[in-house]
Amino acid sequence: MSLVSELPARFDPFPLYRELREDSPVLFDAAQGVWHLFRYDDVQRALSEHAVFSSRMRGGREPDQDHLFASSLISTDPPRHRQLRSLVSEAFTPRAVAALEPRISEIVEELLDRVGATGSMDLIDDFAYPLPVIVIAELMGIPAEDRDRFKRWSDTVVSQVRDYEDSPGRTAAQQEMAEYFFAMIERRRRDPGEDLISRLLAAQVDGEHLSVMELLGFCALLLVAGNETTTNLLGNAVLTFAEWPGTIDRLRAESGALPSAIEEVLRFRSPVQSMFRVTTQDTVVGGTAIPAGSRLAAWIGSANRDGRQFPDPDAFTLERHPNRHLAFGQGIHFCLGAPLARLEARVALSALLARLPGLSLAPGAPLERIDSTIIFGPRQLPVHWQPA
Repeated sequence: MSLVSELPARFDPFPLYRELREDSPVLFDAAQGVWHLFRYDDVQRALSEHAVFSSRMRGGREPDQDHLFASSLISTDPPRHRQLRSLVSEAFTPRAVAALEPRISEIVEELLDRVGATGSMDLIDDFAYPLPVIVIAELMGIPAEDRDRFKRWSDTVVSQVRDYEDSPGRTAAQQEMAEYFFAMIERRRRDPGEDLISRLLAAQVDGEHLSVMELLGFCALLLVAGNETTTNLLGNAVLTFAEWPGTIDRLRAESGALPSAIEEVLRFRSPVQSMFRVTTQDTVVGGTAIPAGSRLAAWIGSANRDGRQFPDPDAFTLERHPNRHLAFGQGIHFCLGAPLARLEARVALSALLARLPGLSLAPGAPLERIDSTIIFGPRQLPVHWQPA
């Protein structure tokens, strides 16, 4: 059975996840040479035990310096990971993120002003995509005219990943990104500003500045992670709210329920479905021996529907407490941008519910998921409402 050929094609992969959790919780895909983990406890362990399950690319060897993400946070282990994370963490502290709320609200209102009187839009193209792209571009000091290029690059990077290796399209996108950010870094080196790239240029680790590859890795990761997760969180949220009767009305009546609703969306339809690791030593997972140097996919989307951890896992409920989902990862690689994604979702969804009465899915619109084994969400999401 080849999971990489079947799971990404399904808009609803969760029945297959359930089957695999019961029958093949630790499964080796010989066609791709990848081990797959589906149960909550196993996925949590793979994401947490960095000494056994390494994030280093290329099988735990030295990073491939031609790969744009090889020197980024997601592809390094301690102690370097701890050093790199400390440099950028100040930009995502609760205080720093909270300071972004007024600007995020402005962007949300501007986007809704464009469509409010029309009574319909594609939620992804008209709202969920531009919001996080604008936010991350402004943080990085990227000109407005380059935002569409940003989206094209990030979409290409997270798609076409069924072979767990580089594809020509993704390699070309990474090359274009590298060239763009290298030029941007050189401009900031000559003329620094208040943006995140300028601050990273000035930062030091143990008295040394970041290498060019580390700077490029930071830029690429911030671009991709900064918009893909939030775009799909918003799309998955509106889709789920609309599918479960009474949810939209309740959220309008109980504004305090929205944070719990967002957490349940993160569990129910996780924007990130899988993360990759490499074993550094022989280990045993779920009673199955896995050799050192093995490539491994930890299926977050399956873990978050595991009935051993979540009662009635296939039900969307606002009363789910506790909700220990793994949507933002676990351990040292817990998503640095999680507070920003949650803030963007809260501000955006509050405005959608308040300004678009009768919000619902357009009848008969086909649902297709984006082409990725990593990211999960609708490619388009036509919605309509009663214009004022």
